[in-house]
Amino acid sequence: MKYKHFYVVAYDISDDKRRYRVVKLMESIGTRMNYSVFECMLTEIQYKNMCKRLAKLVVRKEDWINIYPLCSECYARIEYIPPVKKKEPVKIAVV
Repeated sequence: MKYKHFYVVAYDISDDKRRYRVVKLMESIGTRMNYSVFECMLTEIQYKNMCKRLAKLVVRKEDWINIYPLCSECYARIEYIPPVKKKEPVKIAVV
């Protein structure tokens, strides 16, 4: 079984065209939580692939993307206000 890890991806992309490309990529990978924030449940291979693809879309001196890994204990304690229906529990790696 391949374990998945939980990530929060936040970005600030200055150019509309680049931002659109990042949004389209992230919509195919994770769940959009806000205009520039996505939640993703990824295997290590999926994570590395996402990072490579994102790196190709941004301009270092103009854009930024932050990826926050969350441990399984932190993932279990996420609170949403107002509450949202959580997806099926996923077996994630204990780090």
